Amino acid sequence: MAGAGAFIVLSIVVLYRVAKGPTMQDRVIAVNAIGTNIVVVIALVAAATGTPGALDIAIVYALLNFLMSIAISKFTVERGGVL
Repeated sequence: MAGAGAFIVLSIVVLYRVAKGPTMQDRVIAVNAIGTNIVVVIALVAAATGTPGALDIAIVYALLNFLMSIAISKFTVERGGVL
């Protein structure tokens, strides 16, 4: 559980880059990092509490995190920005 807490603190620190990122690419990478940390937190909590059903939620969340990154990248390229 301490490891999960550390990943939550790390996500809060990365949240600064989402808010103050100088470019759209910085914000996309920061949001992706936060999503990855959340997946790790869900997996660690599932392992600590012994609930294997939460691992399915972590896998689905990881897939949605990946699709979100692709969608934001596509939107940025269509607006004229280059990733």
